[in-house]
Amino acid sequence: MNKQIQLLDCTLRDGGLGLEDAWKNQISTAKFDAEILDNIIGELSKSNIDIVELGSVEITADDRRGFAIYQDIESISRKIPVNKAANQMYAALYRGPDTPLAEIPDWTPDLCEAVRVIIRYSELQKSLDFCAGLASKGYKVFVQPMLTMRYTEAEIDLLIDAADAMNAYALYFVDSYGYMQAQNIVDFFKRYDAGLKAQIRIGFHAHNNMNLAFANVIALLQQQTERNIIVDSCCLGMGQGAGNLQTEIIADYLNSEYGKNYSYPAILQVCSMLESLYAQNLWGYSVTTLLPALRKSAYKYSIVLHNKYGLAYSDINRILANIPEELRHRYTPENTEKLLQQFGYGDLLKTEA
Repeated sequence: MNKQIQLLDCTLRDGGLGLEDAWKNQISTAKFDAEILDNIIGELSKSNIDIVELGSVEITADDRRGFAIYQDIESISRKIPVNKAANQMYAALYRGPDTPLAEIPDWTPDLCEAVRVIIRYSELQKSLDFCAGLASKGYKVFVQPMLTMRYTEAEIDLLIDAADAMNAYALYFVDSYGYMQAQNIVDFFKRYDAGLKAQIRIGFHAHNNMNLAFANVIALLQQQTERNIIVDSCCLGMGQGAGNLQTEIIADYLNSEYGKNYSYPAILQVCSMLESLYAQNLWGYSVTTLLPALRKSAYKYSIVLHNKYGLAYSDINRILANIPEELRHRYTPENTEKLLQQFGYGDLLKTEA
């Protein structure tokens, strides 16, 4: 089987959103400075990694470029290296279908060739329509259904049919809460493979709550298929919560096992640039991020229950093991307070007040 494997590095995007999340939750004020951003892009451009995601596009009231968040596709596209390799693709991610399509220009060679769109589960059809609109403007569209495990059979069919209809570049399955295991990977791949047009790639974005990201990617790569595959990764696994598959692990594996030619020194340079952030424990495996994966719930519950309210692991485990279904995937501060009340920790809310 002669499948093509593409590696997509999303260090800046996923890492930037992780830094933004830490800032929002008053955990850290760390940001990328402009020089670090440019230097990371420069090294990734030397790495021969197939697809480099430069950050997110989101209309915001303030300047969030320190989180690799840009106001429009034109702004983020100005980060594309002047001397980029001909075979290297640059991507931007839309965090939902919020930007009016009329404000997004038709694709031209000076803009990011690839656009990835987070499919908002509560606005599923609107998100897919947004993807189709971007495809009609000439972009290579990556359809990204976050927490794909929550989708029903009918909703998976809708994703596949929509990807086929718009001739998407890729349809992903995304392990947002880090609890997929190898059989889940195989099942999603086979389901997508059976329904998608031959030219549409299947992508996988792994989170590392259970330290299974690398093993799950291997399970995907071992599928006997001619279908082209995209694998996401981040240097040092940088991202929200437990973080992601590490670029430095998967790149070396693909070089040795699949004949790829990624420049390892360039990847290690990026790792060195991120070392000081990594030392702050803003992402990575912990029992705090393991427990929500085991209990198949939103990871932010556990982080807030542990870091803000001081609950022990055993208490967090009890809450998440018995979490009401309607709250399981919908973390909000208000829902966290409901859980504290329901499970007998209401006094913590009085103490906070």
